[in-house]
Amino acid sequence: MLLYDLIKRKRDGIELPEGEVGEVIHAYVRGEIPDYQMAALLMAIFFRGFSTAELAAWAGAMVHSGEVIEFSGKGPYLDKHSTGGVGDKISLPLAPILACLGIRVPMISGRGLGHTGGTLDKLESIPGFRTDLSIDEFKRVVEEVGCSIIGQTSTLAPADKRLYALRDVTATVDSIPLIASSILSKKRASGISGLLMDVKTGSGAFMKSLPDARALAVTLVDLGRALGLSVRAFITDMSQPLGVWAGNAVEIFETLEVLRGRGPADTTRLVEGFAVEMAVMGGVCPDAESALASVRKCVSSGAALERFGRMVGAQGGNPRIVDDPGLLPTARQKRSLDADRSGYVAAVDCEVAGRSVVVLGGGRRRIEDKVDFAVGLEVHHRVGDRVEAGEPLVTVHYDDGTHLDEALALLRRAYVLGEEPCAGPALIHEVL
Repeated sequence: MLLYDLIKRKRDGIELPEGEVGEVIHAYVRGEIPDYQMAALLMAIFFRGFSTAELAAWAGAMVHSGEVIEFSGKGPYLDKHSTGGVGDKISLPLAPILACLGIRVPMISGRGLGHTGGTLDKLESIPGFRTDLSIDEFKRVVEEVGCSIIGQTSTLAPADKRLYALRDVTATVDSIPLIASSILSKKRASGISGLLMDVKTGSGAFMKSLPDARALAVTLVDLGRALGLSVRAFITDMSQPLGVWAGNAVEIFETLEVLRGRGPADTTRLVEGFAVEMAVMGGVCPDAESALASVRKCVSSGAALERFGRMVGAQGGNPRIVDDPGLLPTARQKRSLDADRSGYVAAVDCEVAGRSVVVLGGGRRRIEDKVDFAVGLEVHHRVGDRVEAGEPLVTVHYDDGTHLDEALALLRRAYVLGEEPCAGPALIHEVL
């Protein structure tokens, strides 16, 4: 069937033959389909969606568009993935905790996108840390240390890399079937047998509403099963920055605090909750109660912190940052945003707050921008907190003050104060 015919069928809402769907992916990777035709098909998918069978065929072809990693050691091999947010550093302390429990964690992560931070950028704030390991190096670190976090390689799901670049310039990024196939194709190709999805919702998430987040979570769970993965999905809150710190090096600092057992309550709760779920999912603990006890023992004993240092060293980073966080990039200046009146923190526009980090250089406005690893936000108050006039809401840590006024103006817009007491949002909305 000619691609023209497939585009027309999908445009008209007619289901595509499964075999033809897979062949489109392979032909595109081989360079036999021009970008303009694939862009037209993506737009038709954006508006018409995919049936369950179409999506499974599409994603399955993406998985097999390149190398599929196979591990030979003792598993289970599990991963966790977040749809992104501000201050979301959960993967960083979670991976070494899981490794201490006997779970292998081959984690393929990404960079910052828009207002959201990227796990790779955070790790690269550690002097010497490499996220560009070869597949053989990646497998070795996973087997020897128990966890490794790298970026997508050129050989893992190359169809996703090409399709994402095309979606990014054709306004087809925010399509649930295309998002789900993008995430799960990389994960399935990385050799895992199970995945925990953290689907964010709220002002700082890509899925702003709970119904949209739920629709994505359901699609991820169903598609994961179709690809042979065990998938659980948590829908968690991103209507305010997660934890105390948001940035790059500052989130490594918070990671170390979590692994020392003194991290912020919200960050710690998600790390523990995800670790418990994955321990039971992987069969290393019989139930949630015993899993939680094991997770906390990994932290209190110092084993998880030591494991994080081993991963850092194995990937070329300076493991001394575990004992001396002062070796991380540190901003020389700081400025607080103070409450202009007494009241309660009624809301935070988390996306706007995240943009303030980008403005100061902690993220990228253009793909070629260099990230200032020292930039970060220190959050002093959360939704529902009482604040007095003149009390700091958030402190900006920075080196280059060229865009400081712009960043402070964004933060002023982001924080809404009210006169009446209010409750903060639930941290975990649903588990699927």
